[in-house]
Amino acid sequence: MSHVSLTPLNPADFAAVGALARTIWLAHYTSIITTEQIEYMLEGRFTPDNLQRYIDATDRWLYVLRLDAEPIGYCSCSLTTTPREMKLEQLYVLPALHGQGHGRRMLDAVVAKALELHCDTLMLQVNKRNTNAIDVYRRTGFTVRSEVVIDIGRGYVMDDFIMERRI
Repeated sequence: MSHVSLTPLNPADFAAVGALARTIWLAHYTSIITTEQIEYMLEGRFTPDNLQRYIDATDRWLYVLRLDAEPIGYCSCSLTTTPREMKLEQLYVLPALHGQGHGRRMLDAVVAKALELHCDTLMLQVNKRNTNAIDVYRRTGFTVRSEVVIDIGRGYVMDDFIMERRI
């Protein structure tokens, strides 16, 4: 029988999480944004210094999902500057394992963390063209709060919906 676990990020996970992100993002986002933008975003997000910000933090968390000890996904969340609000920053599972409840397991863990910290709103940012993710978020109670276009450098932008869910 398979064993699934969700554990906090530790420094020994940095390389595995970066490799996992690259695999997932290149499989998923190439129909939405350019490969160059994907690489640019991966470079900035998965450096050891950036990942280290999650270690022993009191305002942000990153969890690694494992199936029989092998990393298959990850999620992260952080408190926002808005009182009682948490942001679901990332929630990714290997494409071959979609539809098996792994994303729900991670979302439930983020909701539990938010409730533990007395948050009543969970928000997220999602690319407007990421229709599969938007559909999943809608099915789990999220609604569109606003739209944003954010310049992330090198001529790239994130054209996103801000979605929220009361918890």
